[in-house]
Amino acid sequence: MSYLDNILFAILLAIGFGYFYINVKKIIRNINLGAAINRKDNAKARWKNMAMIALGQSKMVKKPVAGVLHIIVYVGFVIINIELLEIIIDGLFGTHRVFAFLGTLYNVLIASFEILALLVLVAVFTFWIRRNIIKLQRFSSTDLKGSPERDANYILYFEVVLMVLFLLMNASDLHLQNIPGGFSHFIKAGSFPISQFIEPLFNGMSNELVMLLTEIFWWLHITGILIFMNYLYFSKHLHILLAFPNTYFANLNPQGQFDNLESVTKEVKMMMDPNADPFAAVPVNENEVPGKFGASDVQDLNWVQLLNAYTCTECGRCTSSCPANITGKKLSPRKIMMDTRDRLEEVGRNIDANKGIFVPDNKSLLNDYITPEELWACTSCNACVEECPVNISPLSIIMDMRRYLVMEQSAAPMPINAMMSNIENNGAPWQYNQQDRLNWKNE
Repeated sequence: MSYLDNILFAILLAIGFGYFYINVKKIIRNINLGAAINRKDNAKARWKNMAMIALGQSKMVKKPVAGVLHIIVYVGFVIINIELLEIIIDGLFGTHRVFAFLGTLYNVLIASFEILALLVLVAVFTFWIRRNIIKLQRFSSTDLKGSPERDANYILYFEVVLMVLFLLMNASDLHLQNIPGGFSHFIKAGSFPISQFIEPLFNGMSNELVMLLTEIFWWLHITGILIFMNYLYFSKHLHILLAFPNTYFANLNPQGQFDNLESVTKEVKMMMDPNADPFAAVPVNENEVPGKFGASDVQDLNWVQLLNAYTCTECGRCTSSCPANITGKKLSPRKIMMDTRDRLEEVGRNIDANKGIFVPDNKSLLNDYITPEELWACTSCNACVEECPVNISPLSIIMDMRRYLVMEQSAAPMPINAMMSNIENNGAPWQYNQQDRLNWKNE
């Protein structure tokens, strides 16, 4: 490589990682728009969650075919990109296979990369067939039409191109290594169990042409990796990065245990305390904005719920297990998460356009994205939470938005309003006087 090549590579690297850094800052800022919540307790259980679920893929294998294929792609993606370190060093300093001095270990590494690349190609083609030919029901839902459907296929195409370029790069390199007497700086290094079968494609070509092709494959491969890295921000594949913090900060409480509003809890404690003075003056801060009961927009959700939205893989396991969705109701837990992310992105663009300040846009997550019909269709069974491979909780968002409908707008369905009236008046969900509760024993 000439110094010009090194400079161009450094510029490409700076642009790729610079743009990625800018987008990561946007994600962190958008997540921090959410309300504060303490998720730093029980670090041991949280590290275990992250190791088992994010790293170990323990919930993925509940569906064995998809789980095993996903593990292959996941492991391949992580391990093959270890070679990225060598590519960066070679690109910056003009070296070639700088880690070749590792000898046998280097051969083992390159061989394992190639075998994984082939397995990734097999897995990706299988995923493409399941999504586009077999058309599994959870991949053909109406909430995936349009850009989400295209995004899934774009990722598959990206992975195919990156793996093919990797193997072609190795095959052309191997061809130049095998030239009697050696060729240029192409030293014999690496073991190529897969690309050795591709290498004959270059027979009959001039050495200069093969070298040119090698450089083209190399540049396309590293450029493709940088493009893919920056595309993550715009795609559902952010979970590659966010699955780890998302599983770490997941709710450790038993499923079905809901949180209580602190302000309401204080009121109830005061009501139940016989020594409390209900007429005691409570200090009031005139500058304080009154708290909202529940959530009507993304700023009302907590930051973990917003992290959930960015982490959603759009796999549809939640929706396919949702009893409301199965029975034809409008609710789709996957859509809840996708809508939350879409609204959060819209709020982020608003902030960008107004120099760091959110200007009210007369829109909200409730009604403009998620309808009350969807919210009230939920049975709060936690099936979506149980099925999610990265511990996302659509139910927590649903319950917070329901809370807003009930406590801020008094907009609960009539049967629920009747039930709450009965609890208030009779101390029970049923419309019977408290004195009549035990009448059944006389029957």
